[in-house]
Amino acid sequence: MERNGERGFTLIELMIVVAIIAILAGILIPNFVNARAQAATSACESNLRSIATALELVYADLQTYEPNGQANFNADPADFTNAAGTVYLNNTPKDPAAVDLTQFYTIKVTEQSGGAPPSYVITCPGIHVGSTLAKLQKSGSTDGSVCGPGCTSTTITYTSGTGMQTQ
Repeated sequence: MERNGERGFTLIELMIVVAIIAILAGILIPNFVNARAQAATSACESNLRSIATALELVYADLQTYEPNGQANFNADPADFTNAAGTVYLNNTPKDPAAVDLTQFYTIKVTEQSGGAPPSYVITCPGIHVGSTLAKLQKSGSTDGSVCGPGCTSTTITYTSGTGMQTQ
């Protein structure tokens, strides 16, 4: 029994449309995931540079990288305020790749011997995807070699005098 004037899609046509949508989703979703991971890594790098700039301002004023007299402290405005009340870091940077968003970037200041200026290391609290760290310098390398494709590192540090490195 045929109805006049009613037409619809056949099962084959519907299956082809579903297959095309599945192929497009299979191509696009991994690209969006990688873009999100890269954005988190870029935010961490930017935060590390901001904290390093604040530390250099502290050093210019106080001749030490320790605004509150502590060698180990957090990137928190309370820890970046000296005894005179000068605030060197106005906001608390957060790493979007951190498992717990209440974690701080940590700073460790090390005094050098022989009259050399002190150094510092800022550590990112997040766990980053290795592929987003491929262009960063390997930790401990002085020849400028980068982590490269298939990088297995997950942490970013900023060391005074050296810059950003993978850990």
